[in-house]
Amino acid sequence: MEATAPSAKRRLPLHTQILIGLLVGGTLGLVANYAAATSADAAGVVNSAVEYVAQPVGKIFLRLMMMVVIPLVFSALSLAVVELGDLRHLGRVGLRTLGFTAIFSFAAVMIGVVLVGTFEPGNTLDPDQKERLQTQFASKAQESAEKAAFAKKPADTIVDLLPENPFQEMVGALDGSSKGNGMLAVMVFSLIFGIALSSVGEVGRTVVGFLQGLFALSMAVINFAMKLAPYGAGCLVFAITAQLGIDIVITLAWFVLTAMAGFAIHLCIVYPAVIFAFARMKPLDFFRAVREAMVVAFGTSSSNATLPTALRVAKDELKLPPKIANFVLTVGATGNQNGTALYEGVVVLFLAQVFGVDLSPAAQFQVVLMAVLAGVGTAGVPGGSIPLIVVLMQSIGVPAAGIGIILGVDRLLDMCRTVLNVTGDLAVAACVARTDEEFVATAPPSATENDNENSTEATAVDGEAS
Repeated sequence: MEATAPSAKRRLPLHTQILIGLLVGGTLGLVANYAAATSADAAGVVNSAVEYVAQPVGKIFLRLMMMVVIPLVFSALSLAVVELGDLRHLGRVGLRTLGFTAIFSFAAVMIGVVLVGTFEPGNTLDPDQKERLQTQFASKAQESAEKAAFAKKPADTIVDLLPENPFQEMVGALDGSSKGNGMLAVMVFSLIFGIALSSVGEVGRTVVGFLQGLFALSMAVINFAMKLAPYGAGCLVFAITAQLGIDIVITLAWFVLTAMAGFAIHLCIVYPAVIFAFARMKPLDFFRAVREAMVVAFGTSSSNATLPTALRVAKDELKLPPKIANFVLTVGATGNQNGTALYEGVVVLFLAQVFGVDLSPAAQFQVVLMAVLAGVGTAGVPGGSIPLIVVLMQSIGVPAAGIGIILGVDRLLDMCRTVLNVTGDLAVAACVARTDEEFVATAPPSATENDNENSTEATAVDGEAS
């Protein structure tokens, strides 16, 4: 035991290991790209290394996450609705929480869509390099994109949001073989299932327990995958940089600037406008009050880990009623990830541009809907959005291996979008408290205090583990 203690102390945090893997993979990839450009023999070695080593290891890393995406999405979205509690008890607070969450989430994703459409960061890649990517990665994906439901009539698209056979949609959601709306239909089914589960009360407690176990198991598998992340992510980055060289680094810089611009607009324009209009607070006073929670969010990259601080800030600094703060912030730790929704929309549309996948307005609207719903179902832990980003990519015909392009900067952007998530939770709480203060006197204690104490403890443990 004495021999193992020092090694445990010296072990680097996972995010540091991933960063090292990405730096090593990217550096070796750039060196390999230069060598391949100067020597035909070196080019053969590099191609073999990419085809027989880097890509297989990267695919194993991705598949470990992909294999639990369906159970993760189904359990996370259903539980997010169940955590709202019985709407007959929560009344206007639950509905207003949903309303403000929808406002922030849709605004966030639309900001991302507009910025990517305006600056087109993915189109900064050299056309020859883009064509090379399309040929190597996206030939099969393009076929699935052509078969996707984007070309259907708008009325049919809306009808297909309600799947006739949810299990069939689950089977075809990841490979493009679905005849309906694929993953979007699965998400809608999960929301409806959660609403129904909330309405049956005690009868559904067993099912809730099953969903909680399913979510925990899915996260456990993802944690297994993340242990492979330093190697898998490094191999993915090596494969991309070995083929595209410095061009992809420049394109990635444009992506980072676009994402950061979206974060800044949402934080500095959307939040202040809604806070001033509905919470009736001066935006500067609000940000001054919540700055501690914002700093903790940036440092931990986890909404769950920041929850205890956010609860204290809401009660001590914003002076919000405890019952409203407990309810809104606990639910918001998983159900109001509007910063993540913005990021997911930017990533998916950016990679669509990189891989030459042309999206119609209907396709972009579907990406918006899926990004909003994915934001609701994203785990509030570092890297929790990556599996759902891969699902969104595949739904529009972008190859899963393309996620390697953005993994190198994901950690920094994860810290930034977590600040948006936590700030958004506090903004929603402030707005709900201002518009429905009578909830404090009318809501049953069991609907807020007991449930939220348990939920707070659980999410705090998750945050510590992350």
